[in-house]
Amino acid sequence: MIQKAKSYRSKYDAIVIGAGHNGLTCAAYLAKAGKKVLVLERRHLLGGAAVSEEVVPGFTFSVCSYVISLFRPHIIRELELAKHGLEILPLETSYSPHHDGPGLCRWADSEKSRREISRFSRKDAEKYPEFALDMQRVSMFARNIIDQKAPDPTSFNPSELWKLLKLGKQFRDFGPDFVHMHNKLLTMSSYDFLSEYFESDALKAPMSVSGIIGTFLGVRSPGSAYVLLHHYMGEIDGVFRSWGFAKGGTGALSNAIGRAAAAHGAEIHVNAGVEKINLKNGRATGVVLENGDEIAADCVVSGCDPFRTLFGFVGEDNLEPDFAEGLKQFRMRGSSGKVNMALSRLPTFKDGREGTAHLRGDIAIAPSVRYLEKAYDQAKYGEFSERPYLNIVIPSLVDPSVAPPGKHVMSCFVQYAPYHIKEGPSHWPKLRDKFAKTVIDTIEEFAPDIRDCIEHVQALTPWDLEQDYGLTEGNIFHGELSLEQLLFLRPTAGWAKYKTPIKGLWMCASGSHPGGGIMGAPGELAAKTMLRSAAV
Repeated sequence: MIQKAKSYRSKYDAIVIGAGHNGLTCAAYLAKAGKKVLVLERRHLLGGAAVSEEVVPGFTFSVCSYVISLFRPHIIRELELAKHGLEILPLETSYSPHHDGPGLCRWADSEKSRREISRFSRKDAEKYPEFALDMQRVSMFARNIIDQKAPDPTSFNPSELWKLLKLGKQFRDFGPDFVHMHNKLLTMSSYDFLSEYFESDALKAPMSVSGIIGTFLGVRSPGSAYVLLHHYMGEIDGVFRSWGFAKGGTGALSNAIGRAAAAHGAEIHVNAGVEKINLKNGRATGVVLENGDEIAADCVVSGCDPFRTLFGFVGEDNLEPDFAEGLKQFRMRGSSGKVNMALSRLPTFKDGREGTAHLRGDIAIAPSVRYLEKAYDQAKYGEFSERPYLNIVIPSLVDPSVAPPGKHVMSCFVQYAPYHIKEGPSHWPKLRDKFAKTVIDTIEEFAPDIRDCIEHVQALTPWDLEQDYGLTEGNIFHGELSLEQLLFLRPTAGWAKYKTPIKGLWMCASGSHPGGGIMGAPGELAAKTMLRSAAV
């Protein structure tokens, strides 16, 4: 599948820059349509931020992205990813430990969840199924938006007007209560939105964090309710709010897409970093590699973020000033990091629960809303949180292949870790060890023996995510998921349909509609748009 020898055709129909999951998805659809496609990856393996690496012998880390659910089910079917090795293992629980007492665990079994929640509030236990149904209805409507190009309300094109009318009818058909709830999701904070259903802080705190993941917002910040919805649209085998692990680590998904692309004839080259995009008379005509090789193509597709693509590979001097100024308003502001650990054994959480069933999903260190807001306060002033929100998974509990027998992998998503710390981003390497220690100290409050279990620690700051994985400012979504940066405004007004002002240059990753997460939709929609417009 992967080629390391640098032998290229004289010309390709399309060159895709970056073998992240969206770049590979775009390449697979183009190749499936019979196009001659070349994928160029700077690193030595596929995946971009959706990658698996054996950082320590015997331990496979999902180094950056670590769970799957937003990936569109129809892409799995259309590219036959199961045939190419993809297997998704569902997460079974969502557990939030407390400093005192047994904490809260939400289970796949609704009755078990009801009993857990009723320990904190009987009212909330009765409301929880109602909330789940309401969010499922909104997710069903949102699915109609994320599975097609963003409608443009400023366009007078008949097809755009028809698309808007169709969405408006679907919106109306859900009824006035749905419209009211949808408007709240677009304007409220995740905490305030949840407060309309629930009273217990023990439930609202771990649920509200879905509204801040990868975004420089607090759980009380207006607009974070939409981000909560974005993460609520998880779907596995038609079941909403389902999350899972790719067996073998997140990179197994990228590798399956890569195999699908290669099966249709796409060429994939690693250790092939792109230096710049060649332009002739304002049109992209190919790329120049870091080693000086030039490769020609009818069009170029970037799987990198908008800044790296247009200010990096193209260069601001080759952009219209108005467009460049508009793009500069697109906010990156990375706010998270990652700490991965190889463990000799499982840590013991001090809540007294027996067995490991409660650890077979995600573990949210979010004991209270006050805890989360205090973490956000530090980030606002250019510091990483001394007691951060952590989303932890131990994938080896459901997938023993990622660790030696009896040992485990622990993956910790860390919020908040602002790229723009007060000392300046270049100081992050000096703070990396302190950052990792802070994460371990935080876990130790809930699992006192964690230090006795650790064999190896890998810490990734936002600076590392930028330097090693090409994420500008360490933003895991290629740009914030805020309301003014979504739909027809992503990445900037007038350029949300995967085209760029440079003829023959397209974008296919998370900086385009419908946004971030392991979704595949930007790659799929970019390819299908290109094919429909005969651009390739």
